[in-house]
Amino acid sequence: MLDERRSRVLETLVEEYIRTGEPVSSRAVLEHSGLDVSSATIRNDLAKLESYGYVRQPHTSAGRVPTDQAYRYYVDHCSPARLRTATRARIEAFFASVHQELGRLLKDTSSLLSEISHYPAVVIGPGIGTEPVRGLHLVHLGGPVVLAVTVAKSGRVTQEVVRLGSVPTDADLDSAEAILLRCYDDQTLVDGGRRADELSANEIPDRLLRLVRAVAAALGSSVSSISELYVGGTSQLASLWEDLAHVHGVLEILETEVAVRRMLAGDSGTSVRIGSELAVDEKDLAVVSTTYEVGGSGVGKVGVFGPMRMDYRRAIRIVEEVGEGLGDSLGS
Repeated sequence: MLDERRSRVLETLVEEYIRTGEPVSSRAVLEHSGLDVSSATIRNDLAKLESYGYVRQPHTSAGRVPTDQAYRYYVDHCSPARLRTATRARIEAFFASVHQELGRLLKDTSSLLSEISHYPAVVIGPGIGTEPVRGLHLVHLGGPVVLAVTVAKSGRVTQEVVRLGSVPTDADLDSAEAILLRCYDDQTLVDGGRRADELSANEIPDRLLRLVRAVAAALGSSVSSISELYVGGTSQLASLWEDLAHVHGVLEILETEVAVRRMLAGDSGTSVRIGSELAVDEKDLAVVSTTYEVGGSGVGKVGVFGPMRMDYRRAIRIVEEVGEGLGDSLGS
């Protein structure tokens, strides 16, 4: 743990490097830190910070730049920035005026987040995996193929194609639908599936049991894949990284849905992951994200991607404001 003065020196160095992208001199730290100490003290503090692994010197006689460890310390000890009145007003106006279907809202929110933050942005929908089911219907598509339609408490609908081992009769489908509805009514897809798995041949005929379990298995496997994901602002990549090869590397990551979901996965609340913490090939990369709740029945995520020298304080505040606005909009 750094003492108060060295913590302030490190904070100033990180913020100056974020602002300029150039190695920071001891003179610049002294000018911007507000500390009433000598330049020799600042130089000594920077040398200590370098020995602790917080800063490094790219070239002899050059200023210093922060390491991954420095960014982590900075993020863990900084507070979100205050947004300009115009920025906050734009976020509030956007969510106050939207009346559109979910997919369009999530896509437009990713564009808004990118435009305000000046970083590529991602928005992941809440899915319905955590919402109670209020309706379930089976539709015979022909042969052994059935369409399972679920209606969540919020009114959102999902459809899953189920391929059975045999051709069901209309009577069997009606009976299976009634059984499934009893299992899933007011339950999540996971809990309803658990109830369906607990059924036995002593309770219902074997042919119905196989049908019910086939539908339950299909619904269960779809839980993780029914939350939409939208990425906006990838055109900003070239302005964030000078190395074109690095830009292509980050773009490739953002075009891979599995990689994006993995980088935003984790605990609820606001999260900042930096460099090696992301477990991707591109090391000069950071992600600021937060969760949002939809009326207590679903959880999604919003986040921004940028270089390690991103403006974390501002990015955190914007991501939290947009996440809160999206949650309120969907929950109302």
